[in-house]
Amino acid sequence: MRAARILLIVLVVLGGLFVAADRIAVSVAEDKAAERAQQTQGLSSKPDISIKGFPFLTQVASDKLDDVRITAHDIQAGTGAERLRIDSFTADLRGVNLSGNYQRAVADTADGSAFITYADLSAAAPPGVTVAYGGESKDGKGRVKVTGSVTMPLIGTVKRSVTSVISVEHGDTVRLHADAIPGADSIPGLDKLIREKIDFTRSLVGLPTGIKVQSVVTTPSGISVAASGTNVVLAS
Repeated sequence: MRAARILLIVLVVLGGLFVAADRIAVSVAEDKAAERAQQTQGLSSKPDISIKGFPFLTQVASDKLDDVRITAHDIQAGTGAERLRIDSFTADLRGVNLSGNYQRAVADTADGSAFITYADLSAAAPPGVTVAYGGESKDGKGRVKVTGSVTMPLIGTVKRSVTSVISVEHGDTVRLHADAIPGADSIPGLDKLIREKIDFTRSLVGLPTGIKVQSVVTTPSGISVAASGTNVVLAS
C-alpha cells in the first residue's frame, strides 16, 4: 500500500512537471512564432499568437499544430500611393504544418476578419475625398458616405456627398462605387468628373499569403472585412 502511494505521488509530480514544461514550451513557441510572422509579413509590430490545444509538445513532435490564433495591428496593405492601413486583423488557423526546422508554418485552412477605420479609408482615398459611415442598408450591402469636390469651367468648385456601395473584388481588393450623383442631370459632365474621384479601389495585399477577402460589413466606426483561405502562410 505504501509503495502504491509513493508511485501515485511520483506520477502526480511527473504529470505536473510535464504540464509546466508544456506550458513553458508553448509560451516560448508563441513568442518565436510572432517574431517570425512579423518578419514574413513585414508588420510594424509583433502580432499576438496563441497556440491552442494540449499537449503542445506532442503537436510539435508531429510537426502539426491543431489550432493557432493570430491578432495583428497596423498592417500596411497595397503599395505606393494606394496604400491602405488595416487597423486590425484576426484569424483562426487550423492544421498548421511546420517545416524547415520550424521556420515555416502553413495552415490547411483559416478564417478571419480585417477592420479598417473610415479615417484610414479617407487617408487612402484620392486627394480631397473623405469616407464616412453611410447608415444601415436594407439591402444588406455595405454602404458608406463618400464626399468629394471637383472644379468645373464657368461654375467653380462643386462638392457632392453620395452614398456608395463598398464591396470586395478578386479576393484582395476593396471597391467603392457611388450610387446616383445628386444634381448630376443639371450640370453637364458632373457625373463623370465626380465619379472619377469618388469611385476607387484599394488593394488589401499585405494580409497573410493564401487569405482571400470575401465580404464587407459597415459599422459606425469602420468596415469589417471577412476573409478565409487555404494553404495560408503564417511564417516562411
